[in-house]
Amino acid sequence: MNTGKITQIIGTVVDIEFKEGNVPEINNALEVRKNKNEKVVLEVARHLGYGQVRAIALASTDGLKRDMEVVDTGVAISVPVGPGVLGKLFNVFGETLDGSEVPGEAKRWPIHRAAPPLTEQSTKTEIFETGIKVIDLLAPFIRGGKVGLFG
Repeated sequence: MNTGKITQIIGTVVDIEFKEGNVPEINNALEVRKNKNEKVVLEVARHLGYGQVRAIALASTDGLKRDMEVVDTGVAISVPVGPGVLGKLFNVFGETLDGSEVPGEAKRWPIHRAAPPLTEQSTKTEIFETGIKVIDLLAPFIRGGKVGLFG
């Protein structure tokens, strides 16, 4: 288990020092325990050199302080994908928001990954059905398009 210590906190940006040679990879998830039941997940954004990394907090940094222990999970943040997750609501960490269990057969994909090759992408225009009749009828969304509510 790779651990480090917080050296500086500025808003949601947190600098962490690890032993040199044990620096976590970019996009790895790091965890800091505020107390017994509350943790803050950080994501490595940059290597600063000399065993230091800069991470972005994905929750409030209130309560974090210098010299708190940070644990490298060794993997990037990932979410479950597949037919078993249809109809479920997830947060960015892949945890269900309604308290239900994530299906065991669901694969997990990292949130940072390469786009599919152009040969696997469709060029035809399709309507994205939201299931909300008013939106589908009056303001349909184009599948894969950029949707702006105010312009």
